[in-house]
Amino acid sequence: MRINKMKELIDLVNKKLDEYLPVSYPEEIFESMRYSLLAGGKRLRPIMCLEACRVFGGEMEKALPTACAFEMLHTQSLIHDDLPCMDNDDYRRGKLTNHKKFSESTAVLAGDALISYGTQLIIDKSDLPAETIVKVLREHAIAAGAYGIIAGQVVDIAMEGKPYDAKILEYIHTHKTADLFKAALKAGAHIANASEEQLQAMNDFGQMLGFAFQICDDILDETSTFEEMGKTMGKDKEEGKLTYTALFGLEKAKHELNCLLDKAYDILKKQNIESEIFNSIINSIREKV
Repeated sequence: MRINKMKELIDLVNKKLDEYLPVSYPEEIFESMRYSLLAGGKRLRPIMCLEACRVFGGEMEKALPTACAFEMLHTQSLIHDDLPCMDNDDYRRGKLTNHKKFSESTAVLAGDALISYGTQLIIDKSDLPAETIVKVLREHAIAAGAYGIIAGQVVDIAMEGKPYDAKILEYIHTHKTADLFKAALKAGAHIANASEEQLQAMNDFGQMLGFAFQICDDILDETSTFEEMGKTMGKDKEEGKLTYTALFGLEKAKHELNCLLDKAYDILKKQNIESEIFNSIINSIREKV
């Protein structure tokens, strides 16, 4: 039942992403955007947005444009993360990365376009009061900018080959991963007119879940293969990147991951949030390692 519900939401998000981003002129930029956006994936961020809206009594349909905008933002971060000037990766989700399929310049522009397209989508397609749209756009803008994923990426690059520091690592994981989780959850909650206490709960839940997700990624980078993950593994260690496993080792990383997931579950329990979807996400991260 849990798997079927997740699949239904993934299928719904995939359908809407395809619908919201048709090919137009100039074709190359739209094909580049669609190439990465429709390449598959878990669709966690849009699903979190939709579920946060639902658990607080909102209409999931009204959250779809916002949910898809957050997937566009996430896809942008992956396209730019893979660039030669960043992580220089050739594969993502088992396919050539965007700059390998098209060109480096097209990949840069496609990533930029996905951010603004998501903003446009929220404004043009949302059947929401103007006040709510402003709140949603604020969450999206903060997550996308110099206080969000860009901050995390800048510090991540700056720390390559430098001494490991737990506080810096938390900063990187928070901004590169958790901030987008938090923003998607809070945006969905805003659409449902959630209370300040409920918004704070989604913020805290997203922090725990996002940090755990990134620790999981650090573990898998050391323990998985290209065939399993669809991307080059072991690069973080080779390039001297700051990771949780490099700092604390595999066993402590696994222990911390489970502690964070337990805290995420406790946040839901304290708010009396019953969510098959949230529980499924928690369990899927736990089961990966």
